[in-house]
Amino acid sequence: MSDPTTPSETLAPAYTGRLGTDPIPALRLPKSETAPEAAYRFIHDELMLDGSSRLNLATFVTTWMDPQADRLMAETFDKNMIDKDEYPATAEIETRCVNMVAALFHAEDLSPSDPASATGVSTVGSSEAVMLAGLALKWRWRQARQSAGMDATKPNLVLGSNVQVVWEKFCRYFDVEPKYLPMEPGRYVITPEQVRDAVDENTIGVVAILGTTFTGELEPVAEIAAVLDELAGSGGPDVPLHVDAASGGFVVPFLHPELEWDFRVPRVVSINVSGHKYGMTYPGIGFVVWRSKEHLPEDLVFRVNYLGGDMPTFTLNFSRSGNQVVGQYYNFIRLGVAGYTQIMQSLRDTALMLSQMISEIDDMEVITDGSAIPVLSFRVVGDPGYTVFDISHELRARGFQVPAYTMPADAEDIAVLRIVLREGFSRDLAYKLGKDIAEVVEYLRQGVGRGHTDQAFAH
Repeated sequence: MSDPTTPSETLAPAYTGRLGTDPIPALRLPKSETAPEAAYRFIHDELMLDGSSRLNLATFVTTWMDPQADRLMAETFDKNMIDKDEYPATAEIETRCVNMVAALFHAEDLSPSDPASATGVSTVGSSEAVMLAGLALKWRWRQARQSAGMDATKPNLVLGSNVQVVWEKFCRYFDVEPKYLPMEPGRYVITPEQVRDAVDENTIGVVAILGTTFTGELEPVAEIAAVLDELAGSGGPDVPLHVDAASGGFVVPFLHPELEWDFRVPRVVSINVSGHKYGMTYPGIGFVVWRSKEHLPEDLVFRVNYLGGDMPTFTLNFSRSGNQVVGQYYNFIRLGVAGYTQIMQSLRDTALMLSQMISEIDDMEVITDGSAIPVLSFRVVGDPGYTVFDISHELRARGFQVPAYTMPADAEDIAVLRIVLREGFSRDLAYKLGKDIAEVVEYLRQGVGRGHTDQAFAH
């Protein structure tokens, strides 16, 4: 047996003689109890080694909410979202949120007098939402093929190589062939022409992204839909369109309300969105909504009665806390259209200021300036003797976490930095970040601190 006091297997108490005197095993359950305050102190102090979430410009995930929202969410940690019979108020709040999201995206058949008219569900982030939307696409394609007496064993999904990894997981886990559309230097979104050439009779759907992870760009949803309409009208395959609005779904309706990308485009059958991104709720909360009930196959909906009452459920998860839904509902009623619009405009203005500062730095090229959604990306041009990975490393030393990574398939030679601006990151901090980037570049230009060309900071 190994010595339980060796450094690799124990955590020394932070306040020896006051809160504790015995080592605490790091990899095994301790043999005895620990006082609540001591346990809190041990864990609290170790978490101080984490970076500041507010200065984490790599993540899209919300890192700040109103104190009142914090309190509401703390009060509802114990509510099991799946137990709708026991917690009817929480279940009603979820239904309201789904209807609000569906209405925001102009879903069909919405009735103000019928709270269950929207077809959708809250999820644990967009990852679960993507899985559910993909399953609905596969089921409808398979049903149509089988009804026509045709082979239904080779489904494929058309999507860009710039998709978030969850789409790769969906295809692998649910046995769907991914047909990736490549990027190229200077173009980091898919094109209608690529889609036209890729779809066939086995295509269950096409995925368009509203706010790509790599650059924050909006893919041309309406143009892709028009190509699919032409294809179907000329006797080709009739392929549905899904919009992955994880990043842009709670931005574009407020910054660009005239842009038609949602259910106003008839070819769009489903949309997923992350509440814990620009829905501005702590993780994890997301939604998937369908144009109407006909686009969600009944075979995918389960009904259980062992929690009391008969409950329809369409989720991959079962038990989860209802506090994220409560937090999302708080944001919806607290902010409304006016509040979300004001916040998104403020974040966009901050992004534009910061991108302007970066564009004035020698050797820097701005790819996206944050005007689509509050995400900006930029790269080093030429061969100045340092890389984006060097810049990322030096910024981390100053407290800012700015990821550096290479672009997707057929554009891997392009390496970029990305900054995601969220509520809680002030204009003043953005100005300081811009100044720090300029100082870091000058520091690297002098030949100091180079060599971090591995991709340790890629996200």
